[in-house]
Parts: sequence; structure tokens; C-alpha cells
Amino acid sequence: MGERRGLLIVFTGGGKGKTTAAIGLAVRALGSGMRTSIIQFIKEWETGEHRALPQLSEGRIEVLRMGSGFVFSRPAPAEAVEAARKAVETARERLTGGNYDIVVVDEIFAAVEAGLISEKEVLGLAEVRPAGVHLVMTGRGAPQSIVERADTVTEMRAIKHHYTQGVKAQAGIEL
Repeated sequence: MGERRGLLIVFTGGGKGKTTAAIGLAVRALGSGMRTSIIQFIKEWETGEHRALPQLSEGRIEVLRMGSGFVFSRPAPAEAVEAARKAVETARERLTGGNYDIVVVDEIFAAVEAGLISEKEVLGLAEVRPAGVHLVMTGRGAPQSIVERADTVTEMRAIKHHYTQGVKAQAGIEL
């Protein structure tokens, strides 16, 4: 294998599995001795990945919950905007700091949709990414500018989901 070329990978769409795919990629990378930082833009609650990955990876997978939860009001509350801006800055530091091989920005497109950050800020992360660092972006509604810039785009499509049958989020599945 030659020199690593960092990829811009996007997991988007209305179906389930975007974060799960990014976490699976981080676990696969762990098996190759790589370090990953996962920055969660919306999640403020404790999840299984937040508890398990740092232990499983002996610290080589970092999971940072930097969101303030889902935002439904417009304009977005100032504290939610500030949390998202801090998440962007943290992602920029992780991308350029030389300590991580992969940086995952989880639910970054939800942050754009909620008006917490701009599409330009998301593009800025792709622009500062060093040549050997992989950047993974997740969330519904990936902007066309990101889709065009990405090396790999996977769209998760919902065919059937247990939410529509009244089944709430469950530990180990969504939490």
C-alpha cells in the first residue's frame, strides 16, 4: 500500500444507519492502528458509543458529545449556536492537529438544517483537511456542494422503520 490519501466520506439520507456506519468505519480503522475523533453535533445525551468506544479502543477512538440537542425553533437559541460553533472549531483542531487519522462530524448536516452553522463552515472543514486525514460527515440532507466535493457518498433510504409502528428509541439500537 502506498501513501494514504485522505477521503471525504458522506453518510446521508432519511434511513437509519448513518452514525452506525461512521462508528463501524472507526472500529475498522482501530483494527489498523488508526486514531479517530467522533464529534457529535446534536447529541447531548449519553449513548452506547459514548460509553463503549473509548474503553474498547483504549483511547484511540474519542467520542465528544458537543451538541445541545435537537433544535426546532427559529432563530436557533444562542446556546445551541455556540455549541455548534465550538464543535466546528474542535473538528478543525482534530483535523489539523496531527493526532487523528479520521475525524467524524456526526449529524453536521442537522446542524446546518437547524441554522446552527453554515454550509460554508462545513465546506471549510473539508478545505482544511490535510491530505492524509479522512473526514466523515453524517446527517440527513447533505448539501449538494458537499456531495460534489466528497469522494464517497452513501445514502441511507428508509424502507420501513419501527418508529412508524410506535416503537420508541431503544438502548443498543438508537441510544
